[in-house]
Amino acid sequence: MMNYNGRKFVSIENTENGEVSSQTVFEYKQDGRIISATYSGGEILQGTLIGLVMDDGSLEFRYNHVNSKNELRGGKCISTPTILPDGRIRLYEKWKWHDAEATEGSSIIEEMI
Repeated sequence: MMNYNGRKFVSIENTENGEVSSQTVFEYKQDGRIISATYSGGEILQGTLIGLVMDDGSLEFRYNHVNSKNELRGGKCISTPTILPDGRIRLYEKWKWHDAEATEGSSIIEEMI
């Protein structure tokens, strides 16, 4: 099982309907299979996520945040890891908003040096 504890990630790509940007930093914690993170930056004033690390290292989690318009937003995400040549983790994410539109998107976040 992959260990995400203490790792920081930043977004490098996101679909237009997403709110995370290259200014958003995620700080992960892990306790066994339980993953959590706080995130902020760019349009995100403050956010949290909680979920599980699967046997293959992928993540399944729920996220909630307050954006710069003071809106409460949230959804679900599945993230698939790859290891970069320098040993850092890159996560390919498929997510869906839990709101009236229920739109979907994809993003890529990458471990910071």
